[in-house]
Amino acid sequence: MGLNVPLLRSSFELVVERQPQVTPRFYEILFERYPQAKDLFGKQRSQDKQAEMLQEALVAVMDHLEDADWLTETLHGMGKKHLDYDVTEEMYDWVGEALLATLAEHAGDAWNDELKAAWAEAYGAIAGLMKEGAKA
Repeated sequence: MGLNVPLLRSSFELVVERQPQVTPRFYEILFERYPQAKDLFGKQRSQDKQAEMLQEALVAVMDHLEDADWLTETLHGMGKKHLDYDVTEEMYDWVGEALLATLAEHAGDAWNDELKAAWAEAYGAIAGLMKEGAKA
C-alpha cells in the first residue's frame, strides 16, 4: 500500500473535530442512496451501536495505517465476520461511496481531488483486505 498516510491522518483529524455527526451522517447517506442496505443493520445491532463500532474501526485503522500485518489480520477477520451479516461484494462499493461523500461533506472546503484520491485508495485497500478475508 502506497497510501499518503500524513494526508489521510490530517484530513481524518479535521473530520473527527466535527464529530459526532460523522458516523450517523454516513448511515443517513448510505440509506438514502441504498435503502436496501438498511435491513442489514437492523438485524444485529441498534444503529447507535453500529455507528459507535464504525467510528472505533475507523480510528483503529487510522492508528495502524503503517502496520501492514495488523491491517491484514484485522481486516481479514472483519471481512469474514461480515459474511455472517449477509454482506456482499457489491455492498463494499456502497459503503465506500457513502464514506467518501460523508468525508467530503464534513471536510468542507478542505476537500479536494488529492484528498478524494487518497481516501478512495485507502478505502479500496481496506475493502480489498476485507473481501480477501471473506473469501478465505
